[in-house]
Amino acid sequence: MEPIAYKIRRSRRKTMSLNIERDGSVLVRAPLGTQERTVEEFVSRHRDWLQKKLLEFRPAVLDLSDGAELILFGAPYTIGTGRTRIADDTVFLPEEGRKEALIRLLKRFTGEVMEIYTSQLARRLDFCVQGVSVNSARGRWGSCSKEGVIHYSFRIAFLPTALVEYIAVHELCHTVCFDNSPAFWAQVGSCLPDWKERRSALKAKSSVMNLL
Repeated sequence: MEPIAYKIRRSRRKTMSLNIERDGSVLVRAPLGTQERTVEEFVSRHRDWLQKKLLEFRPAVLDLSDGAELILFGAPYTIGTGRTRIADDTVFLPEEGRKEALIRLLKRFTGEVMEIYTSQLARRLDFCVQGVSVNSARGRWGSCSKEGVIHYSFRIAFLPTALVEYIAVHELCHTVCFDNSPAFWAQVGSCLPDWKERRSALKAKSSVMNLL
């Protein structure tokens, strides 16, 4: 059985814990003085859980060759060569520097899509949003400023529409509840009764954050 590589970080904490870092590495947090053997046994007991989580962090790979399919906001597009743009059901990219060109294109496209979608959703659910912007964040799908401006990672474009809706609703609820208190989650639940299922599905899509 192949061993699982991990790092140990000891501190004045009282218990051990396991974390999967953003780069996919395993970190064991342990109390000062914890013996190596004790850490090994702890990791071994949680082997199945770790293997499942590590699969989720396996880097996703995009095929950007001509004729490859790209799913954006749930819709299929075919990649072709040409001036960078989206026309009908084709994403045109230059022969060289396709990754960089796609990032620039997706930032614009995601901004256009999410500005319209968020505004429509806000009106339907009776929220007030002050603006929408797009960034390259890897640590979070979205965030909401205290001024009521919602920020999305352009990588949200790779998610199924049900998860896009969950993220948008989550951030809209932050325009009235600024923390993650029970009141906040009650607000989310009033908008999306199945929010827990969607949140779990979103966690399983963590590898999408490594695209591009």
